[in-house]
Amino acid sequence: MTSDDPIIESNLIQPCLYETHSHTPLCKHATGMPTEYAAVAFQRGLKGLTITCHNPMPDGFSAHVRMGLDEFDQYVEIIEAAKQQWAGRVDVRMGIEADFFPGYESFLEKQISENAFHYVIGSVHPQVPEYVAKYWLDDPFENQVNYFRRLADAAETGLFDCISHPDLIKNQTAEAWDPQRILPEICRTLDRIAKTGLAMELNTSGVNKRIQEMNPFPAMLSEMLQRGIPVVIGADAHEPGRVGDGYLDAMDLLESVGYQELSFFLDRKRMTVPISVARQSLVAHSQR
Repeated sequence: MTSDDPIIESNLIQPCLYETHSHTPLCKHATGMPTEYAAVAFQRGLKGLTITCHNPMPDGFSAHVRMGLDEFDQYVEIIEAAKQQWAGRVDVRMGIEADFFPGYESFLEKQISENAFHYVIGSVHPQVPEYVAKYWLDDPFENQVNYFRRLADAAETGLFDCISHPDLIKNQTAEAWDPQRILPEICRTLDRIAKTGLAMELNTSGVNKRIQEMNPFPAMLSEMLQRGIPVVIGADAHEPGRVGDGYLDAMDLLESVGYQELSFFLDRKRMTVPISVARQSLVAHSQR
């Protein structure tokens, strides 16, 4: 199978999607063990579940929202336990959501290369104290510009498979969020990301945030499509009940701007499935 081959034929209806973005209690702001997330994935007709908790970082970097370096072995163990418990029913995989922050590239490269991750998400979190101390300005528009430039910087490292929740800054600068004003800067960012070949995420949890829409917003998705950037749907589940949440709505949104297929990663290789087939697999399961 190549990265350009659909994983299933369109005349078959079977589970084919993964929850690609989910967490564990080790990050200190999520609840539920991986086996509980897998149970919901099974109930909702998903083929698999990739656990992508926030990566441990050195120097106490935003330690209040991630596992410690000494907890990584436990992370591996609880995922392996879920994998064994759900074998033959839900394909449980180990991934990671890795923070991009200038100065830590060598650490990330070593961490990623030394572990058998199936999927590596690159994230820029503008709300963490280290980011605020380094980049935050009085001008909210300039904060938005800085954020999108950091997304492109992250993509250009070559460390990641996908860039997550790629307009997250709108929730930290909601009072000054003007999509039309920032769109030219976003387009410059997307030009850079498109050259790397990375995917980008449609994060369904955005509907629960200050600006209640998925991340990214529709016009940004449209610009992504024009540049041939693949899309991965993830619910960013911090509790079991959020697994697969909003997937059908996300597919509707993607089709509305012209996307015809979804991507996800196994063994760090991009797999694709037609949106029409992905939708049928979830709807067929819900009708059983």
